[in-house]
Amino acid sequence: MKTLVTLILVLCSFAGYSQTAKELIGKWKLVKQTNNGVVSTPKDTYQVFMPEGKFQGIHNGDSRNGKWKLSDDNKTLTIKISIISIKFKVESFDEKKRVISSDKTGTLEYEKVEE
Repeated sequence: MKTLVTLILVLCSFAGYSQTAKELIGKWKLVKQTNNGVVSTPKDTYQVFMPEGKFQGIHNGDSRNGKWKLSDDNKTLTIKISIISIKFKVESFDEKKRVISSDKTGTLEYEKVEE
């Protein structure tokens, strides 16, 4: 159960202006989550998008590898780790900030990490 919770958090730690797959590549830090009206500021939670649909979710030093896909219209981001797949609605995006949402996770706000 703890692994499932960690996996869901990693998936959650993960999309105005439309984001393209090329602009998504890089490391993103989760800076705010709003779920059922409750706002939290997660710590040490990242999403790393790599070319060819490779993905890494990092939460408190634990990482999980998976795959990602952005829809052709740039409105839906799908992240799959193991058997869990979540489709996120891309609310807004620019080169420094990304906001995505799903019924399971609420609204997630990310900032791009310069490496």
